[in-house]
Formats: sequence, structure tokens, C-alpha cells
Amino acid sequence: MIFQTPALDHTLLVLINQKLRALPLDIFMPIISSQSVLFGVGALLLLLTWYFKGRRQALLFLILVLGLGVTDATSNHIKKSVKRVRPLNAIPLTHFQEDGEWRQRPADFVQTKEAGSSYPSAHSANTMCLAILTMFLWPGLKKWPLLLPLVVGYSRVYLGKHYPTDVLAGWLYGVVTGVAVWLLWRYGLSRLMRCDR
Repeated sequence: MIFQTPALDHTLLVLINQKLRALPLDIFMPIISSQSVLFGVGALLLLLTWYFKGRRQALLFLILVLGLGVTDATSNHIKKSVKRVRPLNAIPLTHFQEDGEWRQRPADFVQTKEAGSSYPSAHSANTMCLAILTMFLWPGLKKWPLLLPLVVGYSRVYLGKHYPTDVLAGWLYGVVTGVAVWLLWRYGLSRLMRCDR
């Protein structure tokens, strides 16, 4: 599928990736965008939850893992169908990281790839799903979990990995999968577990 980039999408990408750059963001954005950091923090939270809060709270935490798995697998399937080329492989002067170093495409850069994996942003979808499920499972947190997908989504554009519409589509998809997993848990799995007692 050929994916035309809307003018506003291109303008926002250039603004975030090329003009609003700062050294603290150059350090912070790759960290917040790292899946290994997200999974590492998640594993630590699971162990702490199990230890301090008991098995039931740890089970709820595993619902988050289920949501992430479903979201990641299905959003990657969509990426393979859409095949949108990432900005770092399409737009001149785009900043990106490679092997831990910041680089920038030259002004005369010409897109050579025909297909890519930009749309939707799986990072944005995964973190939005995580935020939605966290708000459902622990309502006392209110809307604070939404900060995670907002920061991660911004980081994906800052890193030249995604266009803003990729991030927006990821957020919407994360809401859908998060609500679906919550409904499955609330009206299916949790009732089955109560019946087994």
C-alpha cells in the first residue's frame, strides 16, 4: 500500500525532529523509547507487586502483559500490511540514532526503500494499551498513566522512527486493544476464576 504523507504530518515531523532539539532530549528520548527499559521496569514491578501485594495483584499485572502481547503482535501485523516507510528513511535532514550515535540524513537524501514498518507506531499502541489497562485495574491512579504514551509517542517522532499520524494511530489502536482486553478480563476470565473456587 502506498502511503502519502499529509502536509501537516510532514510539518510536525520536521518541527519535532529537526527544530525542537536539545541535548537533554537527545539523552532522554532514546531511553524512554527503549523497549528493553520498558520490559525491565515491568518485570521489576511485577516482582515487587507479587512480593508486597500478593498473588491477586500480581495476576492483575499479568493482565497488563497479556494486553501488551496482543497489542504488539496485532499492530505489527498491520505494519506489514501498510508498509509505510519510516521518516528516517524518507525525509532529508531527519535526525536518528544508529549504533547509539545521533546522525542526520543529508539535505539531498532521497528515499530508496519502497516499504517500511512505520504505521502504526507499536510503541505508542503498546504504551496506550498499558495506560488504559492500568487505569481500569487501579482506578486510584486516575489519569496519570496517560503520561507514558504521550512521552513515548513524542519520543518516536523525535527519534525519526514515526510520523505523528503513526503515533496517533498507535494510540487509537492501543485504546481499542486495551478496552478489549479489559472487557475480556472483566466479563470473562475473572468470572471463570471465581467459578473455579
